[in-house]
Amino acid sequence: MPEGDTVYRVARSLDAALAGRVVTRTDFRVPALATVDLAGERFHSVASRGKHLLMRIGDRVVHSHLKMEGEWRLFAAGEHWRRPEWQARAIIEVPGFTAVGFDLGTLEEFPAAEEHARLDHLGPDLLGPDWDPAEAARRLETAPDVSIAVALGEQRNLAGLGNVYINELCFLRGILPARPVAEVELEPLVRLAARVIRANRDRAVRTTTGDTHRGRQLWVHRRGGEPCRRCGTLIEHARLGRNDVEQRETWWCPSCQS
Repeated sequence: MPEGDTVYRVARSLDAALAGRVVTRTDFRVPALATVDLAGERFHSVASRGKHLLMRIGDRVVHSHLKMEGEWRLFAAGEHWRRPEWQARAIIEVPGFTAVGFDLGTLEEFPAAEEHARLDHLGPDLLGPDWDPAEAARRLETAPDVSIAVALGEQRNLAGLGNVYINELCFLRGILPARPVAEVELEPLVRLAARVIRANRDRAVRTTTGDTHRGRQLWVHRRGGEPCRRCGTLIEHARLGRNDVEQRETWWCPSCQS
């Protein structure tokens, strides 16, 4: 699933092409939005909020979440789409460009006045103006017995982290992913989360090691059975979650993390 830095870059790219232009055509291919037509409205902006993408058009907001398979692509007028048309869920045209949302996990439209209320369940956004490490730590503290890896992934605590960052942050702080929240120094952890994701928000290649070469960007994520880059111990792998349905793939070094 795309993480907050990916959605941030998508929003920035779309905003640069679409903001300030007048919409010439919309085509929303989900039943709930079948009659929505925003042609003639001005495209004000595109922004991200954690993993959510918000297109502000006229007095409406088109809200999407990419989930596992979704993506937004921008095409110049007349350019061939590089994904099948049947996968398109949203098409928004302005003079010179077409924005297409493929296989979006969530797609809805609502009045601009409702934007805050619709997203007020989210915690502080690591890449947003509302970022507040103290508030993020306070929210994490409300579930002291939950494993830290699970708590970091809950968007109501802090918005924008996904599995890659969660695994890497636990390694960087020397914390076992299964350690309960109550046993973790939370403010240093969330401050590090902000530093790491902000360092990557403008990069085409995400890295937590500082090395952008293929195969050397990450410490533990998806490296089960491989030697730790720091100590040589084999990286371990398991699944963690509040229940059998909500399981997250997790990797860690049993020597560097405790």
